[in-house]
Amino acid sequence: MPNDHADISREITRLSDREILHKMFYSALKVASLEGKFANRLPNPPKGRTIVIGAGKASSDMAQAFEEAWNRPCEGLVVTRYGHAVKTRYVEVIEASHPVPDAAGEQAAQRILDLARSAGPDDLVVCMISGGASALLSLPVPGITLADKQALTEVMLRSGAPIGAMNKVRKSLSAIKGGRLAAAALPASIMTYLISDVPGDDPSVIGSGPTIFAAPESDGALEILEEYQIEISPRIRSAILQNRHSNGVGLKNDAHFLATPKMALDAAAAEARKLGVTPLILGDAIEGEAREVATVFAGLARSVIAYGEPVGKPCVLISGGETTVTVKGNGRGGRNAEFLLALMCQLQSQPGTSAIACDTDGIDGSEDNAGAWFDSQALQDPVHMARAYLQNNDAYSYFNLKDRLVITGPTHTNVNDFRAVLIR
Repeated sequence: MPNDHADISREITRLSDREILHKMFYSALKVASLEGKFANRLPNPPKGRTIVIGAGKASSDMAQAFEEAWNRPCEGLVVTRYGHAVKTRYVEVIEASHPVPDAAGEQAAQRILDLARSAGPDDLVVCMISGGASALLSLPVPGITLADKQALTEVMLRSGAPIGAMNKVRKSLSAIKGGRLAAAALPASIMTYLISDVPGDDPSVIGSGPTIFAAPESDGALEILEEYQIEISPRIRSAILQNRHSNGVGLKNDAHFLATPKMALDAAAAEARKLGVTPLILGDAIEGEAREVATVFAGLARSVIAYGEPVGKPCVLISGGETTVTVKGNGRGGRNAEFLLALMCQLQSQPGTSAIACDTDGIDGSEDNAGAWFDSQALQDPVHMARAYLQNNDAYSYFNLKDRLVITGPTHTNVNDFRAVLIR
């Protein structure tokens, strides 16, 4: 009879830190893919048209998967990030800019809104929303220009504001978000499919909820701008106060999740167990400044090493969510690389410790990497060099120099961040 425990022990001994960390990350990506996700989740065919609309980094993949599962003609338009489009049969795909919106996204948003308005009572409107939709589906309210939204987005990205706060401000200046897209499609039947990239999986927050009715956001948006000391003109303030959408009559908010951060973390934990590593999932909704989150994780790692608490070795601390970075340096890289570099600085000379941190959409911030990783060998390097790069918010350059970047290209999904700290 085979000795399963011995086989697992040999597996973890055979594999390097890099192999274990990457196996967990790619397991998380696989479960977040769209394969088979529309099975048993399709609506009844309508008497009239089937109109597919949507936005996000995975929206073209969602449209493609829906077309295959629907297996009948449909029409429509989705907008995705540059470089993320896939071939579809019926649904037009437009690429636009993310995270700062551009004219292509604005034009696509107007066309999507027009498609929704064209729907009749016998039609079915199917909306595909994934991470990135809020920036890609940018249609300012009257009196606000695209340049206004671009400038405000740039400032907020550098302010350290969490994604929920950013989306609340975006929604307050939008002619299409906050249920307005669904309201435009009434009295057609409306169904929304979601890939969640937000802490807590609130459908009204994902992509700023274009088909999910929520209460007016104007007052909350102004409070957020004040909290992060972001100055706005009287014209923008007036537009926010006047953009109070409250017509939720007739909206059913019929939404279905195709993938969530928790699914990804569970898949990574299952992979860890197969490799003989005990997983501890710390949550899928962790937020905060990347460096401060790194401080907490470093403390947990030291507790494991010193006391075997809250879990014994070999183990891996797994988490999701979305940290933020208040940019004061050149800002090369993203929140995951910043978290990882801060963690590395705090775990210098700790034996048997390695980690990975990546954005599941394949792009961590401003460069071409999903994130980065380090092993115990990297922890022997002089800490003053790593701290200098961290001080300049330039984690990308540091991990590029050390050949520790994770580069996946577009993953065609987005269930937020993946972090794993391996201790053995």
